[in-house]
Amino acid sequence: MTFLRFRLAVVVSVLAVAGPAASGQAPAAGREASAASVAAYSLAQQMPVDPEVVVGSLPNGLRYYVRANGKPAKRAELRLVVKAGSALEDDDQQGLAHFVEHMQFEGTRHFPQQSIGDFLASLGLSIGPDANAATRYDDTQYTLRVPTDIPGVLDRGLLVLEDWAQGASFDQSGIDRERGIVLSEWRLRLGAGERTQDKIRRIQLEGSRYADRPPIGNPEIIERAQREQLVRFYRDWYRPDLMAVIVVGDVNRDEVVAMIKAHFGPLSAPSPARPRPAFDVPDHPGTRYAVISDKETTATAVQISDLRPARNQGSVGGYRTIMLDQLFAAMLGARLDELGQSANPPFLRAAADRGLFATPTTRDEALLQALVANDGVAQGLDALMTEIRRVAQFGFTATEFSRAKQAMMLSYERSVTQSPDRESASRADEYTRNFLQGEALPTIWQELAFHRRFVGRITLAEVNALAADWFPDRNRLVVVSAPDAAGVVLPDQPQLAAVVKTAAAKRLTPYVDAAAGQALMKTPPVPGTIVKTTARPEAGITEWTLSNGATVVLKPTTLKEDQILFRAVAPGGTSLASDADFIADRVASSIVPAGGVGQFSAVTLDKILAGKAVAVTPFINEIDQGVWGGSTPTDLETMFQLLYLRFTQPRADPTAAAAMASQAKALLANQMASPDVVFDQAIDAALSGGSPRRQPETPATVDGWNHAKAMAFYKARFADAGNFTFVFVGSFTLEGIKPFVETYVASLPATRAHETWRDLGIAAPTGIIDKTIEKGIAPKSQVAIVFSGRFEYDDAHILALRTMSLLLQSRLLDKIRQELGGTYSITVAPSARKFPRPEYSVRIDWTCDPARTAALVQRVFEEIAFVKNTSLSREQVVFIHELLLREFETESQDNGYLLNQIARRYEDGAAADVAAIGNLPERIAALTGDAIQQAARTYLDTGNYVKVTLVPEKTSP
Repeated sequence: MTFLRFRLAVVVSVLAVAGPAASGQAPAAGREASAASVAAYSLAQQMPVDPEVVVGSLPNGLRYYVRANGKPAKRAELRLVVKAGSALEDDDQQGLAHFVEHMQFEGTRHFPQQSIGDFLASLGLSIGPDANAATRYDDTQYTLRVPTDIPGVLDRGLLVLEDWAQGASFDQSGIDRERGIVLSEWRLRLGAGERTQDKIRRIQLEGSRYADRPPIGNPEIIERAQREQLVRFYRDWYRPDLMAVIVVGDVNRDEVVAMIKAHFGPLSAPSPARPRPAFDVPDHPGTRYAVISDKETTATAVQISDLRPARNQGSVGGYRTIMLDQLFAAMLGARLDELGQSANPPFLRAAADRGLFATPTTRDEALLQALVANDGVAQGLDALMTEIRRVAQFGFTATEFSRAKQAMMLSYERSVTQSPDRESASRADEYTRNFLQGEALPTIWQELAFHRRFVGRITLAEVNALAADWFPDRNRLVVVSAPDAAGVVLPDQPQLAAVVKTAAAKRLTPYVDAAAGQALMKTPPVPGTIVKTTARPEAGITEWTLSNGATVVLKPTTLKEDQILFRAVAPGGTSLASDADFIADRVASSIVPAGGVGQFSAVTLDKILAGKAVAVTPFINEIDQGVWGGSTPTDLETMFQLLYLRFTQPRADPTAAAAMASQAKALLANQMASPDVVFDQAIDAALSGGSPRRQPETPATVDGWNHAKAMAFYKARFADAGNFTFVFVGSFTLEGIKPFVETYVASLPATRAHETWRDLGIAAPTGIIDKTIEKGIAPKSQVAIVFSGRFEYDDAHILALRTMSLLLQSRLLDKIRQELGGTYSITVAPSARKFPRPEYSVRIDWTCDPARTAALVQRVFEEIAFVKNTSLSREQVVFIHELLLREFETESQDNGYLLNQIARRYEDGAAADVAAIGNLPERIAALTGDAIQQAARTYLDTGNYVKVTLVPEKTSP
């Protein structure tokens, strides 16, 4: 069941509607989208099930879901879902449900020791991206992604799932190895966010089993856990009547069903089977209050939460009720957005929603939350309570309701068009929710049909009545989370209760829905022309030069029929700002769009764009500026209109700018209390040599914001459209997009100044820079090692740099994580840029036990030396080639990947070589082990790096 979480301004990731094709044939089963096709269903009936998914059960109780799906091609998503999580742990097993999940990768019946990793490596896959798992309170989920174009691989993938179901070995060596990894994962999560959420969870789940069974568990139990405790959990709860197997992908359904029966039919439950208990959260009368502060929390928030009985996820009536919830949330959220953009807003931002509670799923959670200034808790809470009371007293307006219903219908019409492009992982998620939560499984056409049946008949009175249902004065929890810092004075529980009482007694006035129903542009501009066409057939690209000098690059694709993406860029950026105006100028692309465009404020603009899938977002980076975004084919002209207005008619709104400055100062006030912020800023300062052009934003720099200067700088950066290159990728034809390009791009003003960026002289540091930061109370350290320097910028060296980084990361995961248990994750991230001078960087990051930091740093450098000094075998090179080719096969089917690659070529001045994007397989085939080793020797220069280490603060004796 799709049930889109839409808002009145639909972001571009929600893609597309194209009109239905005319056909004389009757729709296939489940693909009739008229209201009449579902009119016979009563509200008490269960929703229909998509006929394209096979849902069945084996005699042993195991459930299975199988569906053929061609996106991505030649791939299949395999899932094993077990209704067993941390809530089922005995007292001596806290954290062992998660430990068991880890042990599945340490040896099974058919894959001893770590040979699951070997199986994946033989296919150019790896644990993490292609094989992973997650443990929650009530379930554990395993995911495996395999190619389907290699004979026998799908069957062997199901053998892995079979072993995960009941074939784990629990070898003592694996237990000892994974113990350190599990504790490293526990350590990774430590911090203010985890401490705050733990306190909220314990209050919210008070009196429930869930309150003291977090999935990460108790580290003391994990440290002492014995094999018997792990095996007991596995034996008790990993049984077929609590399992589902899900297979979605480029497969033959009948063949997969036969494989599932062969692999999972023999599984059995222990006798006697331990009863699987169900847990709930007890009701609490009235309203409870909690104030939670932490020395490392950087922002203050207030939320109102009500746990309500869950909506029926499977029935027609439940489906209709959830529609009402969606409409209510969209309209209330839009009001909160508008209030947050007003003069002197009561909060920095706020949101409203209702959905199935994660733990337990017998409840829904209705939620109002707001980010507020440190001294704004009472004002923010009052605003939230006031707005929900305003709805309860006066309701929403007819125009708000009409806009919300229109947005809802358009979103489902887009989803019908999206359906052929829906990826297997998304469908597998849906089947997982059906198994765990009872979510319905209609086709998207049936969902549209039910919306066509119900939405027009839903009354405003029905939706308005939900205010009392969402937030009654029982099971209500008001939580304040804030910094524990000097000068931050928080209200106590009686004071919070007084705010709620006062808000309930206020005299209110109805909300006025202003400026609804206006057109974005009344009259289009005078069109320009296309003066030159350059075909690049080897890349499938057409290039137009426009009468104003702009370059337009067009790459039509059929990858997603409802998606068009674009990026427009010109050189310049904040490098052209003077030192005196830099602080004001660098926020221009944030402050100016907050004012809206033309005659429309940002609030009004959201209303005008309600229901449309359009995004047009300006940016100003250090050496360039531009706009990025996208739309559906249906909304393409609106996208071009907004693009034109972003260039030509930015709207000055000092009130919006002041509100943004106020919000920024509040968010930044306590940022230095965060160890992560201090750590990242130390790295940035070391890499930039402390350049004032790279200084972080602070409350003091916000004082230097100047709306007039920011507006002037924005206009200057977008004054010369002739200096821009516009790249469009997606579902369009040259004939169809041409009128929009001529009207809204060729007509843009051009100064013909052809500005370019200015070199600020910020270069990669030389020598060794080693810094240690003492910050934080959690028992964990973070380490970053960054190699950087000059770079020979071309395709061959970019590929060698990236491949070397993948090889190093694989080596470090094997040694630092798997062999030593020293960290949960260690990453190696390469980057390269051509301007203002060709440079590269390779950044290595990990988190660990402070007591092991020095030893692990030493081992990382030893592994770097190994990679630099060890020649690759032919088998290793073949594996690397397969890995890169598999990755390219997936990425090249994505419009976003193509857009970024094409735009990069043009921005780098390599337009003539744009066809090289599709020639990557040839470059991969030509990549040698010697080239990879040489890259390691060149780019991992142990005489030239930055190392920053974060360690906990020393405590007083």
